[in-house]
Amino acid sequence: MARGPHTHTGAPPLALSRGALCFLVLAYLLIAGCVVLDLTSGPSTTLAPVLAALPVLAGAHSRRARGPLAAGALAIGLVFALAAANHGVPALVHVTSAITVLAVTFTSTGAVVLITGRERELARVRGVAEAAQSALLRPPPPRIGPLRVAVRYVAAESQARIGGDLYEVVPTDQGVRVLLGDVRGKGLAAVETAADVLGVFRDAARSEPGLDAVAARLDSALARSGGGSEDFVTAVLLTVPEEGDDAVLVNCGHPAPLLRRDGTVTELAPEVPAPPLGLLALTGDRYRPQTVRFHRGDLLLFCTDGVVEARDRRGRFYPLAERVREMPEQDPDDLLDRVLADLRSWSGGGLGDDAALLALRRTR
Repeated sequence: MARGPHTHTGAPPLALSRGALCFLVLAYLLIAGCVVLDLTSGPSTTLAPVLAALPVLAGAHSRRARGPLAAGALAIGLVFALAAANHGVPALVHVTSAITVLAVTFTSTGAVVLITGRERELARVRGVAEAAQSALLRPPPPRIGPLRVAVRYVAAESQARIGGDLYEVVPTDQGVRVLLGDVRGKGLAAVETAADVLGVFRDAARSEPGLDAVAARLDSALARSGGGSEDFVTAVLLTVPEEGDDAVLVNCGHPAPLLRRDGTVTELAPEVPAPPLGLLALTGDRYRPQTVRFHRGDLLLFCTDGVVEARDRRGRFYPLAERVREMPEQDPDDLLDRVLADLRSWSGGGLGDDAALLALRRTR
């Protein structure tokens, strides 16, 4: 089980669904049937133009130019074979069939080369983005202060673009400070924004006495970055003191964390909703800290919207609180492994967005 971001360095493999594969097989069988029918129907008729579909079908399931080229060569050979068998058909018909096959073969081959080149370029860009994420999102140690810590980052399915989920856990003089967030947008721009947010948080978490001041620093940094209303980050911040049970929470437009205590699961929704980081000036408001009782043995679970917005085949969102309530695991690592396995089962194995999960269990 991956503990952090992982990097894909090559183009994603071509995978056909069962339905697509069935249609391709049926198309090949149809062409084969046409050839047999042509050979048995007499010398005065021909179905040779149907052979132009062969290189198209080959290009549909091939990422190499030799696929449609080989299919085109086979189709040309069959055109000549049918021309010899159907001597009653005008020569112009056979010549037209051969020219059509050649034109479709070259077109299909060009399309395969173009698509493969674009996929390789996208794979390189994705590899750079994921490598940057791996460098930015360092897995925290399993024990920090009074907490056991576990984190999981799951990239979206290979066709999706890289996202900007981020997390950090920092021990400070004020206690252990935690950040989990989600940058608006995708790609390298989102990774760059995540890097800026993490850099500011690592400094502000150690220097600012109040968690609301940390959030305000993050908001100001994003507002100064020049992205305007298009550049924002939903985030939740937490301070867990070394002594005492009063943790402090600031939610900046992010999915509410869950608190599990003695078999009950409570959603820690903010008392007053606040905007995402980078948008505070638009509301003229401020970030308000929320006090949360976090006892020994309690567990806090944070996630990004890639978790709670995952859907099953019927279009239902993943009910995280309901599912966690039924999970007996006490260790944060075990719980996150269980949640991810359940999430993949719910969504059919693939996620449409990156997903980050962070679990904290108070041990003293």
